[in-house]
Amino acid sequence: MFHDRLTDLEREYEAVVTELNDPTLSSDPGRLREVSRRHRELDEVVGCWRRLQRAESDLEAAREMFSDSAGDERELAQLEVVQAEQEIARLEEELRLLLVPRDPNAGRNVIMEIRGAEGGEEANIFAKDLFEMYSRYASTKGWRVEVLSSSPSERDGLNEITFMVKGEDAWQRLEHEGGPHRVQRVPVTESQGRIHTSSAAVAVLPEAEEVDVAIDPNDLKIDVYRSTGPGGQSVNTTDSAVRITHLPTGIVVAMQDEKSQIQNRAKAMIVLRSRLLKAEQDRQSAELSEQRRSQVGGGGRSEKIRTYNYKDNRVTDHRIKLTLHKLDRILLGDLDELTNALMADKRYRQLDDG
Repeated sequence: MFHDRLTDLEREYEAVVTELNDPTLSSDPGRLREVSRRHRELDEVVGCWRRLQRAESDLEAAREMFSDSAGDERELAQLEVVQAEQEIARLEEELRLLLVPRDPNAGRNVIMEIRGAEGGEEANIFAKDLFEMYSRYASTKGWRVEVLSSSPSERDGLNEITFMVKGEDAWQRLEHEGGPHRVQRVPVTESQGRIHTSSAAVAVLPEAEEVDVAIDPNDLKIDVYRSTGPGGQSVNTTDSAVRITHLPTGIVVAMQDEKSQIQNRAKAMIVLRSRLLKAEQDRQSAELSEQRRSQVGGGGRSEKIRTYNYKDNRVTDHRIKLTLHKLDRILLGDLDELTNALMADKRYRQLDDG
């Protein structure tokens, strides 16, 4: 059954390669994206499968040599048998991981939303710290960050910010960042030097294309108003800010950063589609298994996925019980050790479920 499945995937891969080499494919950008994405998905699997086939052939040859030889040659043949068996076991495990059902959001851009939660202005300052951390991480990975909307707070923090991260593996590495993040440190607002605990809430959404989510214009309530800055003062003399309410779900998206009402509306629709896609994916997931608690939750101090402790230079991810004493480096964008561990945990949980 294992070999039959891989043989079928190899046939599909060869058909995909043939289609990619068809010069007429360039006239259909949508199909070209789809075929290119499937090629990337299959390339690693088929490459591993072909290496496994060669290793199995090597093992058969080594066993024949072993049965036909004597003395030193027999010992050498026995060593080749052992090495081939070890290589086969390694490649079979690699294939098991590669054959884990593909995340439908893999390869998508990511929309992240961060807002200060509990802790007043200190929570808003921490929200800005998290945004800067993710921006630096994106820079190290060669991703692009585009701010869709932001609301600065009165002491150089962020009440909330919504931004897009564009990169081939952005979703795989950032999907686990959604949830309440807790910080323990002496706030700049604290005059007595006491450590406070505050929190910021992070949501991670896959960017949805128009073909992913059908939105009936009759389901939208669109309001326009003048954009405002910190403290509520008007920063625009025209009604350029846009608030879109999706009536069936009650989801509300507001955008005001652009000077053009059209641009703000376009950005709001991007976020709305992504929230609707995520909501539908969560609903489907809940039908298959009991859905874990919502990413953001209440953003309270007792709810947390990760704690950032400045005094001990420590970061703890509570879901996988991983503690790293390198907070300073993590805030500078050195997140790979965390994201690698979370990605590995997801893979092995999927294998266990299978």
